[in-house]
Amino acid sequence: MSAVVYVSKSRIERKHGSLRLAYLPGESQPVIFSVHGAIAEHYKVDPAKLKESHSSTIDYVISATAG
Repeated sequence: MSAVVYVSKSRIERKHGSLRLAYLPGESQPVIFSVHGAIAEHYKVDPAKLKESHSSTIDYVISATAG
């Protein structure tokens, strides 16, 4: 069996609603996650009532996969 090469140590802090801060290795500032547009509508969040609209976690997953 192979040895573990890397373990990512991160922390998520929920601020309010869908707004979350992710503390990730290699980033000096937290990464902000939230919802927007069609994603907000899918989760029945009124986009007009969002205090802050940011990329969602799925946006980051898709970007990382495509990169």
